[in-house]
Amino acid sequence: MELIYSSYTIDFAKVAVEYCAWLEAVRKNEKDVFLEQITRILPLLYLKATVIPEIEETFDSSLPQGITESAYENVRMAVADLLGEDDLFLETFHPDMMYSDTPIAVTISECLADIYQDLGNFISVFKNGQRETMIDSLSLCLDDFKNYWGQKSLNALRALHRIKYQIKD
Repeated sequence: MELIYSSYTIDFAKVAVEYCAWLEAVRKNEKDVFLEQITRILPLLYLKATVIPEIEETFDSSLPQGITESAYENVRMAVADLLGEDDLFLETFHPDMMYSDTPIAVTISECLADIYQDLGNFISVFKNGQRETMIDSLSLCLDDFKNYWGQKSLNALRALHRIKYQIKD
């Protein structure tokens, strides 16, 4: 079976759709429900991305962006509003950390919105059913996972775990 139609890819796409739809509706949730759901879906998303085999062929398609700046900002603000002061956390894996004498703070909302943007862009192309753009979209999404949003998901999950279980320093 071809990789783009494999159970690995389909499972990843399903979780990506669920993640995006859930974040778009985050304003309908209470904080405890949000924490329960996000701490389940982030590890699942990470796992589903890691089991997809390497993509050997690409077509260098010109891929449209499915997530607008407005949609990104709506998701980011909804999460930030829900988390309030818990949105901010110290980032130890930030690239600028090696040059800094002070901790670098980032927000969970921005991490989750960044993941949302990459996954939403992937889904918007993948659902069109055109083989070449599906492959390119999956390849780009997995490259972004390796280089960018995979680490963001782990960092956000670490901070979310701390909030969910009320772990204090």
